[in-house]
Amino acid sequence: MTDTSTSSARLVPPIGGFEEIDGRRVFVHQSGSGGPAVVVLPGASMVGLDYFLVQQQVSQFTAAVVYDRGGTGYSDPVPLPRTAAAVATELHKVLHARHVAGPYVLVAHSLGGAYAHRFAQLYPHEVAGLVWLDAFHRDWDEFMPAAAGLAAGEQMAPDQESIQQMRPDLHQMYAELMADYPKHLRQPLIDAHVSDHWLRAGFAERGNLVALADELRVGPDLPDVPLIALTTEGIDPAQQALTSERTRQGVVEQTRHEIAEGRKKMVAALVSAMSYGERRVVSGIGHNQLCFQCPDVVVHAVRDIVGRVVRA
Repeated sequence: MTDTSTSSARLVPPIGGFEEIDGRRVFVHQSGSGGPAVVVLPGASMVGLDYFLVQQQVSQFTAAVVYDRGGTGYSDPVPLPRTAAAVATELHKVLHARHVAGPYVLVAHSLGGAYAHRFAQLYPHEVAGLVWLDAFHRDWDEFMPAAAGLAAGEQMAPDQESIQQMRPDLHQMYAELMADYPKHLRQPLIDAHVSDHWLRAGFAERGNLVALADELRVGPDLPDVPLIALTTEGIDPAQQALTSERTRQGVVEQTRHEIAEGRKKMVAALVSAMSYGERRVVSGIGHNQLCFQCPDVVVHAVRDIVGRVVRA
């Protein structure tokens, strides 16, 4: 495990606050009221406030919660990576400490899908609906070429020298992604995202992808609740930066079509397992751009799932 404890982990969030869970501070920001409450589980290298534009709109029709897992973002550091059960139980404690009543609509992005699935395994009656944003799938390796498998994903963390070289480009990327953010949020988030601690935490969280899939496979399938899966079909600048060396080697380019086809089949299997499952494609947008540049698309899916839950 990687200990990501540094002084930069003590950055002060521009909004929101903390809940003390097991002797540690976990960052959380809650807005809106009503139910079912919508809870966002961020992807790796992302934090709760990256979904601020989504949260703002969702809070107009129900309660909306964003947070940072222990060891990431503004939350206190813990050794990374963590088991899905550790993250899921932590989130459960946060929601109960905040008196956020379930069942919840979980909005899971990327790696957040592993933790959403584990949450649903541990607390199936507290999950009312799911919005899957290019989210982690425990059977990823069954659909993907070996070059894009989970084991390969664990090895993609750049060294310190590469991180330093990437930092200006990442700073510019976040500045563009957060162009529509309020000023009091925008600059603190940009600076924090390119800090050593946040960058290292994002890479460290990806260090046990195979173990996460194994952990989920020994538990039950996702509960049969309304689900909308949004899949992006654009090239993501962050992923492109992080995989530039592998791209030069031709690995990514050679498998791009296979990955796209594998994702289609994987998501089709996911939605077909639900009594109400739907796949929606978002063209021209990359994996990490979705919540920044297409918040309306995400909110539309959330509203549809909330509406279906309420009607049921």
